Formats: sequence, C-alpha cells, structure tokens
Amino acid sequence: QVQLRDSGGGLVQTGGSLRLSCTASGRTFNNYAVAWFRQAPGKGREFVARISRSGITRTYAESVEGRFTISRDHVDNTATLQMNSPEAADTAVYSCATGSPAASDHYYEYENWGQGTQVTVSS
Repeated sequence: QVQLRDSGGGLVQTGGSLRLSCTASGRTFNNYAVAWFRQAPGKGREFVARISRSGITRTYAESVEGRFTISRDHVDNTATLQMNSPEAADTAVYSCATGSPAASDHYYEYENWGQGTQVTVSS
C-alpha cells in the first residue's frame, strides 16, 4: 500500500502564502489520483483539490479555485498544495489522500491518507 505523510502547515497571515507537501513511501503512487481534503472544527470533511495520476488534469473546489494550486512530481513521489491569499475560512486540518483514477471529490472514494497538518489563517 501507499503510505503518505503531509506537512507544511502552520500559521499564515491573510494575503500571504503557504505550501503543503505530501510525500509517499513504500509502493509508488504514480498510478493513483491525489486529492487534498480539509476539516475545520465542528465541520465535515471538505474536498479542496484533486490531480489526476498523469498530473495533467486538476480539479478544485469552487471556494479555492484561483487561489490554490495542486501539483505532483512523479520522480520524487510527492504532491503539493500551494495556498495563495489564504482566508480565515481556510483554517482547517489539511490531509492528502490517494485513490483509484475514478476517485472524484468524496472522501470515501480514497483509500490512503496522510496524518493531517494544521493550517491557521490570521488577519
């Protein structure tokens, strides 16, 4: 199975930027789609972004499109989420996940998960 570790969270000011990383170990994850989800206190798990196994197709939640960018590196088996101009509503625990090429924007479609990294946005 693919083992994931996500990192890069922290405290960021509104209008700043932050980059989250997802590193895979064990088996290659080049044959999996990769997605980022987030969960704020008292809220359900929310889809943020997805990248296809080829790295060509990218999908974003409407709330983050134009501000966040997802990417992946097939040589290093990593994926990133670049967060530009974060807002207070972006405060949450962010987790990366892998799934089959058919996995879309529902958390239950993904099988392997990172441990989560906290992102806090302050004004």
